[in-house]
Amino acid sequence: MRKTYAIMLLLIFMSGYMYGQDHTSVKNRYSSIEQTINNEENKSYNIKTVGILVYDDFADLDAIGIQSDFSSVMGTHVFFIAPEKGIIVSGTGNSYKVDTSIDEVAHLDVLVIPGGLQTTRLLTKNQKVLDWIRKIDSTSTFTSSVCTGAWVLGATGLLKGRNATTHWYRGPEMLKKYGANYQNRRYVRDGKYWTAAGVSAGIDMGLAMILCTKGKTYTEFAALNLQYDPQSPVNGAPERADPELIKMMTELYDIGLNEGRKKMKENNSQSPK
Repeated sequence: MRKTYAIMLLLIFMSGYMYGQDHTSVKNRYSSIEQTINNEENKSYNIKTVGILVYDDFADLDAIGIQSDFSSVMGTHVFFIAPEKGIIVSGTGNSYKVDTSIDEVAHLDVLVIPGGLQTTRLLTKNQKVLDWIRKIDSTSTFTSSVCTGAWVLGATGLLKGRNATTHWYRGPEMLKKYGANYQNRRYVRDGKYWTAAGVSAGIDMGLAMILCTKGKTYTEFAALNLQYDPQSPVNGAPERADPELIKMMTELYDIGLNEGRKKMKENNSQSPK
């Protein structure tokens, strides 16, 4: 994916030979696209590093969606960062080998904080991680979250007084807790801060960031590369969902968080004093 743009250019030139087209005309067509991209790019932004903070039980698509977006941007290093490097196991049980820890990263152009549930809540109380986020934010171009990752970003105090969004599960309640103004939208930008609603909304936010920095043509390339044109066969928006289904899922999420609290208390009580 990181070389997709270069591969696209190679295919453009190859197509001239495959279909007997004049090589010069193919090159000229690419030059026109290149000029359009150059004209549309916002030169005030220079996004070279995109770091995605991952941790045990994070939601895969929160991270993978926006990773896929930015992997289409040539010259941008997109990578995972963990509180401690090693094997990180996501909420769906997938294992990721993360070679970079927060101790090794002092600057990022874009920071992305994905969400989860139990461990996400614990991360809101992890002062080392919160201090690191504040440090990265001091020089970042964009600081962002996906889904309940906004809980962690909110816990740093950086969303206080700002418009933001998060997963619908207790979204208004959680953002109010951190002094933010909940917006029922797929993604929200407030200055340098970007927040996405639940899970798949991170893809929308990532494309919006690319649109802001690279322009329409480059962003359409990124979207075409993913063939991103969602047409869900069912409803996934809480405001249009069956209220009983919302109630049931809220109770299940509550149970999940409460079980995490119980487990943490048990582990603390069994730890040597």
